Amino acid sequence: MQVSIACTEQNLRSRSSEDRLCGPRPGPGGGNGGPARAALVPRPPAPAGSLRESTGRGTGMKYRNLGKSGLRVSCLGLGTWVTFGSQISDETAEDVLTVAYEHGVNLFDTAEVYAAGKAERTLGNILKSKGWRRSSYVITTKIFGGGQAETERGLSRKHIIEEIVRAMTYVINQGLALYWGTSRWGAAEIMEAYSMARQFNLIPPVCEQAEHHLFQREKGEMQLPELYHKIGVGSVTWSPLACGLITSKYEGRVPETCRATIKGYQWLKDKVQSEGGKKQPQAKVMDLLPMAHQLGCTVAQLAIAWCLRSEGVSSVLLGVSSAAQLLEHLGALQVLSQLTPQTVIEIDGLLGNKPPSKK
Repeated sequence: MQVSIACTEQNLRSRSSEDRLCGPRPGPGGGNGGPARAALVPRPPAPAGSLRESTGRGTGMKYRNLGKSGLRVSCLGLGTWVTFGSQISDETAEDVLTVAYEHGVNLFDTAEVYAAGKAERTLGNILKSKGWRRSSYVITTKIFGGGQAETERGLSRKHIIEEIVRAMTYVINQGLALYWGTSRWGAAEIMEAYSMARQFNLIPPVCEQAEHHLFQREKGEMQLPELYHKIGVGSVTWSPLACGLITSKYEGRVPETCRATIKGYQWLKDKVQSEGGKKQPQAKVMDLLPMAHQLGCTVAQLAIAWCLRSEGVSSVLLGVSSAAQLLEHLGALQVLSQLTPQTVIEIDGLLGNKPPSKK
């Protein structure tokens, strides 16, 4: 169970450009009262006339409110789990982020635990080098599982203030983070947080980050829409391709370049190679191929568009390892308009896993 923080639209002129997202600069010898930080690598300025603000004009990007708040976020966001600071180089990460921004993506998600903190630093360094207007994009991060020590985990005040997420905490203390949400919380826990906030005149959560895809449906289709209607909590969903299982790249084997081969992801490799993994969901993916061909898209684009049509979904986070892969996934925006009620019924029939309706 984690807490998700959205750092958004207020200007950051009260902070120097070196401090933005990357935390305090290290003093002599790398010391700053906390862990050593990675050095900022200066990059050449953007060419004159290059895009400096993500507007979505001419890109086909759609924007939705984050829950029932007034914050507008792109319906497709970019996640950094597995990729930034781990699977891909910093140069590739910059290419991916640039393509996302230029195509209207304004929501970038990370967490203190991703790549042991490297994902946050990589994202911050790239954003600093790009020079995009701070009010034109939204950063979300998550706090809970930081370091190995007992004092480096959880949601205590000590942990929130002292660890890698100190930059986000600084922003909150300055009144520059205006929204907060939850990540992987149960519906009852979210309702309790909302009730406590109302009882003591505090700020309630506006969103929940949850896994949601063709083979993980109950929470996204049964619990979250109810929370959206009752208390205005929207959902930011992740893993729309089930960690890559909803593609044809596995086919019962594990390519050397995929995330299932990365240290710490043995669970995914086991899932792919198990008998159950070969039959579900990979067999169902093959069943969806004719429909994808009929719609003129890939199964991945179909799966992402299917996630976007779910009620109460504010944004679907994409995790990609290259700019080309991101461009393909952004093509799901064109598929979304083709998902008629009849098409969705056909998909449900092929999957055979639609959650039962509440009586």
